[in-house]
Amino acid sequence: MKIENEDELDNLIICQQCFTLHEEVPIKDGSKACCTECGGILYRYDSKLVNRGLSMSITGLIFFILAKAFPLIQIDILGSEQFITMPKTIFSLFESGFYLVGFLCLFLILVFPLMILMINILLFTLLKLERGAEMTKELLILLSYITPWSMADIFFISILVALVKLIAFGQINIGIAFWALMIFILLDVYITKRISLFELWMQRKRIFFKNGNR
Repeated sequence: MKIENEDELDNLIICQQCFTLHEEVPIKDGSKACCTECGGILYRYDSKLVNRGLSMSITGLIFFILAKAFPLIQIDILGSEQFITMPKTIFSLFESGFYLVGFLCLFLILVFPLMILMINILLFTLLKLERGAEMTKELLILLSYITPWSMADIFFISILVALVKLIAFGQINIGIAFWALMIFILLDVYITKRISLFELWMQRKRIFFKNGNR
């Protein structure tokens, strides 16, 4: 494939499975384009992507706040009750002198997930209103940098592992924040895994290029 100028790079896409280079072609609403070599999905076209992404991002933010505001679990061991919340878990690391681990947990399970939610809400809102061509570009670039650093799902798995180990030592009651965190994780996985950044770039191009913007 011969490339005459750099602008043609905007119409090329690399398969994430076998790294075969493809040229973007128009597809119908609700359909998907697949790799000619391995059959992996290259991109989809969904005209309701923006509305769906915005609604799920707002819902995710609501459950994210609930997960942080209420206790995750209550542990009763020999009559001693302990309520565990996400902020309390991080603060206990600082109080114990584990500052590096505390900062990592603070950013990986609190700051970065919240930033991703806020960026998604702002991004989908701008795309829906067809405003902010340059800002949406910067938001997508920022999103590509911080998305791999969101590890709230890893934290949730670690909670499940801890529950399995602690269940033999006392009574454990699941709090509302546990279920809120689980729903948030499912929404976050859908948004970050099901809606690819390339599809968002394509959606941006469809919206702003038709009006002559970049």
